[in-house]
Amino acid sequence: MITLYHCQAARSFRPLWMLEELELHYELKMLPFPPRVFAKDYLAINPLGTIPFMIDGDTKMTESTGICHYLGTRYGPTPLTVDLSEPDYGAYLNWLFFSDATLTFPQTLVLRYGALEPADRRQPQVVEDYTKWFLGRLRAVETATGNAEWLCGGRFTAADIAIGYALRLADTIGLGQHFGPNVAAYWQRLQQRDGYRRAVQAEQSEATRQGVARGF
Repeated sequence: MITLYHCQAARSFRPLWMLEELELHYELKMLPFPPRVFAKDYLAINPLGTIPFMIDGDTKMTESTGICHYLGTRYGPTPLTVDLSEPDYGAYLNWLFFSDATLTFPQTLVLRYGALEPADRRQPQVVEDYTKWFLGRLRAVETATGNAEWLCGGRFTAADIAIGYALRLADTIGLGQHFGPNVAAYWQRLQQRDGYRRAVQAEQSEATRQGVARGF
């Protein structure tokens, strides 16, 4: 049984969504956000205190896009991954890494210094600067989704899951209002997927069942 540790709306949503798209059996363990502060016992499981944390037999992973790629290749073949033999293999990998290193990273600073820190530690200039960073990099997605329904391979893949979470986070922290028309339409398509909807339902129902409040 695959076990995924997850906080509502956190980047662990990527592997949760991937699990639902693959229709794999898994156990979802919900944690308050941030778990290193509000769930100290979690540090015994994942010393980093970060989310996600996935256990699959002897395999333990902490990187959301890496987990998506692992699940697709470990439990494939599946159209959710792009094979080395396909022309878009490089683009597929690039979108996976781009989603976290380029799109999610600046949003974490916007979230921290705009909402999570105590009022006297908030930094409006950091929020403004990294909002601009995010929106500037988002132009790559605006361009790509103006020419195709999905990002690569001519189909929905884990790359769309990875980028899709960055759009979900943007919506959550108030940046969705700045989406260009192509990104806005793409985000609407992503939310219509059954796998996405099942993942949202899973995190909500399990949070309620396990008595875990949403962190942000």
